Amino acid sequence: MNSPTIAHMSAFERYLTLWVFLCIVVGILLGQWQPELFQAIGRMEIAQVNLPVGLLIWVMIIPMLLKVDFGSLSQVRQHWKGIGVTLFVNWAVKPFSMALLGWLFVRQVFAPYLPADQLDSYVAGLILLAAAPCTAMVFVWSRLTGGHPLFTLSQVALNDTIMVFAFAPIVALLLGLSAITVPWDTLLTSVLLYIVIPVILAQALRKVLLARGQAAFDAALAKIGPWSIGALLATLVLLFAFQGQAIIEQPLVIAMLAVPILIQVFFNAGLAYWLNRRVGESHDVACPSALIGASNFFELAVAAAISLFGFQSGAALATVVGVLIEVPVMLLVVRLVNQSKGWYEQGQCRT
Repeated sequence: MNSPTIAHMSAFERYLTLWVFLCIVVGILLGQWQPELFQAIGRMEIAQVNLPVGLLIWVMIIPMLLKVDFGSLSQVRQHWKGIGVTLFVNWAVKPFSMALLGWLFVRQVFAPYLPADQLDSYVAGLILLAAAPCTAMVFVWSRLTGGHPLFTLSQVALNDTIMVFAFAPIVALLLGLSAITVPWDTLLTSVLLYIVIPVILAQALRKVLLARGQAAFDAALAKIGPWSIGALLATLVLLFAFQGQAIIEQPLVIAMLAVPILIQVFFNAGLAYWLNRRVGESHDVACPSALIGASNFFELAVAAAISLFGFQSGAALATVVGVLIEVPVMLLVVRLVNQSKGWYEQGQCRT
């Protein structure tokens, strides 16, 4: 990747994989050093919602949702084919393909090498990861490919609107198909706490900031942006403090969980990219469509996994693996769609 492209990413974004790896090390060491402290943090909960993590997740999610302009939904009609491809891949293919990959790799291929009591939980984490389309980072990926800004904004706004209503039913359906008990009360609480309320707060804050002018809004986004990644990293330290013993005992678990996630990324990105080419969409629409189909709203997935299954669950660990590989894998997808622009436009169907 050339330096002008990388320069578009903040230091936090550029080195997210490194920060996550450091959080793994720090979390494991702290968990082994002060287990009583982290057990006390784990007990700080109301109605199965851990209060410190809940606060961290709001700090994570709200700055990202500030970027979403639901007024951009009026732009959807201008690129309805690309929007149709995005919705098809995100909601009709992605969660179901991940459920299939989870069953194949976790319950079949790698089952002899994984803790038997965590197999269901690992599959559940993979499903949670796939059921939450990317919200914030897709703006970065789109910018790196010269993606159409209004299309990117409108598809994110539409996906977030659908997520409010579809996340819980799809997760419940797939967990049910995977023979995992669905704690409906906790699932609906997670949707309320980590989707509905943050969307409302973010849009209210967005309105207040924009009333002060675009320059003030941009300055506020730049100032609070690092808070989001900082809260994510703090949450990961907590997670790995709880997961440390399991990782020490079976360090290859992370590598095995990464396999279905990697396959899904390339499958969904390739499918969306190819479908946009078939329906005649321009390259600057196909790129963000493919990228949002490949990446995940991992902040929401981590939050939901903790709420539904707890800090020490395989589900929480599976969602964190998605965070670990997000940046390098998505940068590879960015490189692929950029380098294939000639191929895309040469064989593009014109309808």
